[in-house]
Amino acid sequence: MERMTFWARPIGMMKQHRIRALGAAGLLCAALAGCGTAAATAAAAPAAPGAPPGPPEVGCASVDQATTVTVRRTLLVVEPINGGQRTVTQRNATLVRALFRDFCAAVNHPYAEHALLSCPINFGTFYTGTFRDGQRVLATFTYGISGCPRISVTAAGKTRGTLLLGRAAAAAPHLKADFAAVLGQTQAQVYGPPGSQSIGPGKQGA
Repeated sequence: MERMTFWARPIGMMKQHRIRALGAAGLLCAALAGCGTAAATAAAAPAAPGAPPGPPEVGCASVDQATTVTVRRTLLVVEPINGGQRTVTQRNATLVRALFRDFCAAVNHPYAEHALLSCPINFGTFYTGTFRDGQRVLATFTYGISGCPRISVTAAGKTRGTLLLGRAAAAAPHLKADFAAVLGQTQAQVYGPPGSQSIGPGKQGA
């Protein structure tokens, strides 16, 4: 009778051990798969409703937030009738937003032609100002009204500007009226009599 060695096992016993091992491995894989699914679901969950909002908008995206505008008038050459520097703060939000919207419409449609222009005499009359929502600065601007009129708007460190001619002027047809309303003056008081700032083709300068 041949003796059974240590490694020799009955075939039935080996099959039972193999089945038990496979069953345990299957349960472990299922458990791990369940954990992976739960982790992926948690990672894909949306942000909580109480998450802090992004930074507040500035520039032309914040037109409807503007509540005040402060405008400062500067002349490089003092006119004998209209005087020198002036500063006005307008707190009528309707007037403020109308002007802000005009400026944005103009710089969003910049004058792109390269023809020579014949501009009126440039007395160096320009306005600088700041649009605010309470104490928060939304944008600043520079608006030159003598010579060939031009506007620039600065927000978040970026400046966009244009001559107020061609499509830029067409995009903001009420700019003069809205600007005069913000200053509390008539258009003639701000810009001079009609036709005094006409611009025609030819060499720049009059």
